[in-house]
Amino acid sequence: MEWSPEILGEYRCFGGVQGYYRQASSAIGLPMQYSLYRPPGTPRGLLLCLAGLTCSEETFPIKAGAQRLASELGLALLSPDTSPRGTNIPGQADDWGFGVAAGFYLDATQAPWAPHWRMETHVMQELLPAVQAQLGGVPVSVLGHSMGGHGALTLAQRHPGRFQSLSVIAPISALSQCPWGQKALPAYLGPDEGQWAQHDASALMRAQTAPPFPAGILMDQGEADQFLSDQLKPELFEAACAAVGQPLTLRRHAGYGHGYYFVATVIDDHLRHHAAALGG
Repeated sequence: MEWSPEILGEYRCFGGVQGYYRQASSAIGLPMQYSLYRPPGTPRGLLLCLAGLTCSEETFPIKAGAQRLASELGLALLSPDTSPRGTNIPGQADDWGFGVAAGFYLDATQAPWAPHWRMETHVMQELLPAVQAQLGGVPVSVLGHSMGGHGALTLAQRHPGRFQSLSVIAPISALSQCPWGQKALPAYLGPDEGQWAQHDASALMRAQTAPPFPAGILMDQGEADQFLSDQLKPELFEAACAAVGQPLTLRRHAGYGHGYYFVATVIDDHLRHHAAALGG
């Protein structure tokens, strides 16, 4: 597919350019939007930044406050939208945890979602390779928040060797074992729980035969997060990492919630974590 995105807006930012773009997607069958921050000069690497439920390609660049340090570290920041838009599927916007802005970074197999809800293919086979090539073939790492944390943990394990490093902030750590996943997974993938496990970060980690990121995974979690006990379940991913010898730095922060005030608080540590793996 020819990659010639429409420019929706480009803005000078800390010596680089924060841009917003639209490109036709063969996987989705519709135009998809994304954001890209290009630091000054030649970037040392590209960080895929996956956002959460209710978010879009604008959420991370506007709210995370990542561009200042990304500029200093020479990191490009890529953030895709979180689902297809404009599919006109009935009821898709009735629940903010499912449907629009809730693509869960997987490819649906069930009607009516299967024709368009193909976020894994879109991100991994279209968007990421195209932007990586645009930047000269730089190495890639992945970061995610909430549903995007689930996406980072699962895509990194489902595509071994694709990412140099992995970090997450308040991730959904076991999608098949939380209410969000127990609604989304059967609707997108059908009743086979074996298929669900292929998109559950903790189940994927327990199935590893060797640590996929021997240099370590960084995870930050606020202890005042309203979704911590019923939706996020970081202890399940922590146990899965321990079972296979995967180094994990899980930092728990008293008083912090789920949203972007927390993301902005810890984002610099995540950028440094990735810069080190990307040649910094």
